[in-house]
Amino acid sequence: MNKDISNLEPKNLWKHFYSLTQVPRPSKHEDAIQDFMVKFGTDLGLETIKDEIGNIIIKKPATAGMENRKGVILQGHLDIVPQKNSDKVHNFITDPIEAYIDGDWVTANGTTLGADNGMGVAAAMAVLEAKNLVHGPIEALFTADEETGMTGAFGLKNDVLDGHILINMDSEDEGELYIGCAGGIDATATFDYNEETPAAGAKGYKLTVNGLKGGHSGIDIPLGRGNSNKIAFRFLKQVATENNIRISSIVGGSLRNAIPRETFITFVAPESNIANIESTLKEFEATVKSELSSVEPDLAIIIQAVETPKTIIDQDTQNRLINSIYACPNGVIRMSNDMEGLVETSTNLAIVISKKGKIEVQSLLRSSVDSAKNDLAEMIDSVFTLAGAKTTFDGAYPGWKPNPNSEILETMKEVYNNKFGKIPELKAIHAGLECGLLGAVYPKWDMISFGPTIRSPHSPDEKVKIDTVSKFWDFTVETLKNIPLK
Repeated sequence: MNKDISNLEPKNLWKHFYSLTQVPRPSKHEDAIQDFMVKFGTDLGLETIKDEIGNIIIKKPATAGMENRKGVILQGHLDIVPQKNSDKVHNFITDPIEAYIDGDWVTANGTTLGADNGMGVAAAMAVLEAKNLVHGPIEALFTADEETGMTGAFGLKNDVLDGHILINMDSEDEGELYIGCAGGIDATATFDYNEETPAAGAKGYKLTVNGLKGGHSGIDIPLGRGNSNKIAFRFLKQVATENNIRISSIVGGSLRNAIPRETFITFVAPESNIANIESTLKEFEATVKSELSSVEPDLAIIIQAVETPKTIIDQDTQNRLINSIYACPNGVIRMSNDMEGLVETSTNLAIVISKKGKIEVQSLLRSSVDSAKNDLAEMIDSVFTLAGAKTTFDGAYPGWKPNPNSEILETMKEVYNNKFGKIPELKAIHAGLECGLLGAVYPKWDMISFGPTIRSPHSPDEKVKIDTVSKFWDFTVETLKNIPLK
């Protein structure tokens, strides 16, 4: 396993990416990385600001002769999604990421890599540190808590940045320029339940759904990957009533913005029924594997005996929970009419968890059309209201509407064509880039997003393609040379 990623080219970028892997930075636990970035800026002798929400802003003056160019904000987020394989021992709050070279890619040992958005942050750090680049005024904006609520973008003040052009470095396909993104909203349905004592003679078992790929709940949603929560409750819908299954606890999924890969449901049932449950499971597993064979070759669904739990969820709540999760929308709801191949509206049934008399069902809804997002929210509210749950919606953020007359878009198309001999593809992304929120705070900004090729973000399979990092860097450098005049 070759862990020497800091010697990859361009070294000035990869060394910073390596340094980022050594600083724990999961969402909501970003003090260490924020302190690291403040020290980085001040050590360079550059004006460095940490605002009250945790955003870091580092300002670098224009190089000689470039003072008349429009100011550029290079923007990325500091936090990462803390996902790991179930058999990996790793504490995201204290442990560094174990990045290594795997052929043409850099990936991590059993955890997310943090290329989302470490690559963009590292590129901005390399620009700030460089002595030999040609550029106009630069402001690097490193936002806080992008992955679990875009807290940094929400809290950014409208009087701390002077630039005219925002270059977001958080997209994941080299050779593409992103000019729009989806908005989103968090949905949470809460069930209250009574704890009951299992019937005499009932035995304890655990249903496990795992082996799924998971992934980014926006970018990867059109791939049709399995959702462990939907699979688990689909099975319970088939067998629970007939076999007197009574649920004790549920842990399904871990992050709202990641497609759930694993669901664990502890239950009790009469020992005499377990043969029928296992027989049905065998048929069910074969069916689901057949449906998902091309996208989920490692899917596994098993039942194993465990210590009999002391309490179970009351029957009425269990019935309403199973039916509502089975009925809850999940996946792609509608494709875009305006951009071929783009998902317009989707939802990810991300988390189902029970604890101390409450069950939470958490989804993340996305759409590039606000009215469609609101309609989907009403649909989900209807499902869970009928089931007797309380639904709440929060964390809403706007989408980013494409601007076909963008000056930076035309500049970057020309630069890319001159350097690489082709026009980059124009895209919108079915994910919540911070551009939507930042553009609301600074409505006159001209905005664009790009980045190297990253696959399977938000999952332990995350990886970045090495040769695209060089192109990403070269494109960044050449773009900064050609920023329009004020």
